[in-house]
Amino acid sequence: MKDSRSIRFSVISGCVLALAFVISPQVLQAQWNAVVGAQSGDKGKQALAFLPNEIWIHAGDDITWTFAVDEIHTVTFLTAGQTRPSRQQGCPGFSAGSAVFDGSTCVTTSSLTAGETFKVTFPTTGNYKLVCLVHANMTGVVHVLSLSTPLPHDQRFYDHQAQIEGNDLLSEAEHAGHHGAEAVVAGAGEVVANAGGSQTVSLMRFDEPMKTIHVGDTVEWTNQDPVTPHTITFGTEPANPRPPSGNVTVDADGARHAVINSAADNVHSGFIVAAPQDRIGLAQAPLGVTRFRVTFTHAGVYDYICALHDDLGMKGKINVRP
Repeated sequence: MKDSRSIRFSVISGCVLALAFVISPQVLQAQWNAVVGAQSGDKGKQALAFLPNEIWIHAGDDITWTFAVDEIHTVTFLTAGQTRPSRQQGCPGFSAGSAVFDGSTCVTTSSLTAGETFKVTFPTTGNYKLVCLVHANMTGVVHVLSLSTPLPHDQRFYDHQAQIEGNDLLSEAEHAGHHGAEAVVAGAGEVVANAGGSQTVSLMRFDEPMKTIHVGDTVEWTNQDPVTPHTITFGTEPANPRPPSGNVTVDADGARHAVINSAADNVHSGFIVAAPQDRIGLAQAPLGVTRFRVTFTHAGVYDYICALHDDLGMKGKINVRP
């Protein structure tokens, strides 16, 4: 006859084993964190990047991305070979709060900003590309491994990498130099890459936000950012910022040009941006529209903004003297 204490020990041990079997899948599921974007204190320097942009996890784990900047971004996973949709279209459609991605159906947030979060659970092993639908050169990768495969890094490592990558990108953004009495640089930037994908740093500023000229002078704005568009907008901000206003003409060298006679005039450059890089197998990209000129015929103070990034502080003023 067994001792009663042995019987109780066997029963308790069996219950513990059964309980461990029930909860082990939940224990094995890990929750990871990453960051979307980084910015300087004045919001003028923007790191358009997933931080870090390469993560290894196990099948069943989830990652929560926290949006850290005032510039809009998306967290988007497209299916293999899927044509890149617009940010307004989505997959089509958008997910809010959380989603599951296994490679069979695309998942995307809408355009989100500082303080918002999005969690994605990955039930299936694979290597999944991460993109932002707002910024073409903002990509990353999530490696989803089987439970039997050891992971190379922990959350502390990814937190450290996110800080390093963000700081490195922001340090690359420098104000463009002075380019003459009648020239303004409308934004500057740089595209960099690592093993996880592409990242961009953009300067969301006019290099001379306050400029003084004389009646009859022409000011030229140039965009020196390789991928980020900007606008030069006087007066009413248009509902669709991509095309120029109807009073904008084109000079012989391809630059857009407008004449402003009064501070009440509405003049809008449309997107000023470099053309996308050419790729083998695709049609040659046309020349980009990177210059915008305005001739001022009357004295006065003329305020203008970038219609895309004025909320980040991208604003300027032209003081026209007699």
